[in-house]
Amino acid sequence: MALHPDLQAFLELANAQASTRPRMSQMTAAQARAAYDRATLALDLPGADLVTEELALPAGDGAHIRARLYRGGVQDSPAPCLLFLHGGGYVLGGLDSHDSLCRSLAQDTPCNVLAVDYRLAPEHRFPTAFLDAQDALSWLVQHGREHGLDAQRIAVGGDSVGGTLATALCIAARDAGQPQPLLQLLLYPCTAPHQNSDSHVRLASGHLLEGETLAWMFGQYLRSEADRQDWRFAPLQANDLSGLAPALVALAEYDPLVDEGRLYAERLLADGVQVELQIHAGMVHDFARLGAITDEAQLLRTRLCQRLARALQPARCLAAA
Repeated sequence: MALHPDLQAFLELANAQASTRPRMSQMTAAQARAAYDRATLALDLPGADLVTEELALPAGDGAHIRARLYRGGVQDSPAPCLLFLHGGGYVLGGLDSHDSLCRSLAQDTPCNVLAVDYRLAPEHRFPTAFLDAQDALSWLVQHGREHGLDAQRIAVGGDSVGGTLATALCIAARDAGQPQPLLQLLLYPCTAPHQNSDSHVRLASGHLLEGETLAWMFGQYLRSEADRQDWRFAPLQANDLSGLAPALVALAEYDPLVDEGRLYAERLLADGVQVELQIHAGMVHDFARLGAITDEAQLLRTRLCQRLARALQPARCLAAA
């Protein structure tokens, strides 16, 4: 299918404007974060009006990780919860950039959503983001009930590198003999050690996520080339993906990451994991946060909520790895 007409018009304007301003790969991390946050205000729609709670979760190194708990109006007590990890290439993003998406997931599932503001690169390099995500999941399991959350009904999810972190949490839990979440919700995750697939080559420029931007981001995060072989960065490098939670893998046709996302879904299936693969025709990377540009963003959110609702229904409980 051709690029969606709404996205075609948006990208033509964005690409024309790109020649008049610095490229993200030429910015400092602080400048790039500010530009990313400004863009969010223009590209996404406001989320539902929900009760939220600002939290500070303890990290293993003594630091504290900001988090935001969204109360989705679910009647169950304690309530099911999605642990959500945002995208942004480990350098950008945070609680506010993905606020609308998290509000939609909480409101329309309904469930509670715990969004995690893991520490960013280059100030905090690999594997800090993963360790922060792991500490957040541990807090949810151990202390969630104090906040009305059901530790037996947890899903993990995220977009882009947030999806990477979510599935890496499942691998780590399995290896540690810990229970699996009920679902891993993976939106166009980064899964490969190198960005050299056909889709990376074919869609390297002009489709929102630029190849040079992705390389710049990973250059900020990784300590060395050896880190690329670590499954906490590239889940496709895991020797075995069996025993992981069921997965919803949602991809975009015009995303440089589509090939590695499809390959990861195929690996999960081959290793016996229940997988629902969705490839959204005519869409680009990050389209879940493009509510002001395309109606497809809301369609995706609706499908995510429907799958979450099935996974988190009261009859379910955490599956043993």
